[in-house]
Amino acid sequence: MAATAPGQHRSADRQAPGVPTLRQLLRLFSGLALFGVSIALMVTAGLGVPSWDVLHQGISRSTGLPFGWVVNGVGALVLLTWIPLRVRPGIGTISNILIVGVIADAALSSLPAPGNPAFRVALLMGGTALNAVATGLYVGAGLGPGPRDGLMTGLARHGISIRAARTAIEVAVVAVGWLLGGAVGVGTVLFAATIGPLTQLSLRRLRLAK
Repeated sequence: MAATAPGQHRSADRQAPGVPTLRQLLRLFSGLALFGVSIALMVTAGLGVPSWDVLHQGISRSTGLPFGWVVNGVGALVLLTWIPLRVRPGIGTISNILIVGVIADAALSSLPAPGNPAFRVALLMGGTALNAVATGLYVGAGLGPGPRDGLMTGLARHGISIRAARTAIEVAVVAVGWLLGGAVGVGTVLFAATIGPLTQLSLRRLRLAK
């Protein structure tokens, strides 16, 4: 039997280029599931939700559609804006559209209505922290950004800074969502102020090595 060169087994075990590994898929789907739960926690807290969820909640309240359906539907519509920006979706992008809203609705139906103010604050803070961990998992899997993040990075490729793109988009979705009845409050501000550093920390810890 011929001798096996060092590292040969390791190379043979690797997935073919472009094919996600089991580890990537586990990170992706667990991250998306936790992302949906994190949204449900913040919605249940009733203290204000992140910018995009102000829009989702506003559309849901004004149309009577389930919140999760709106989350997925808006994601699909945002994905259409990638076409003129020439951004290609990945497995993670499509999975984001299909999974997050379903999990958010399931979690919303099982969470109790909070009456205690301290419990509401705990739900808000826990949801914000969990959102950062979830983002670190699914983005760190390297299988494609969510549709909303891809819109911002797509605009950046066409000469618009990410800061300007994110600010303009999030101000717009908050304004429209608020006019439609979405909840803007301390939770909206807390999320905006803390999610960046928390997600950066999460990505450092959870991003898969290449």
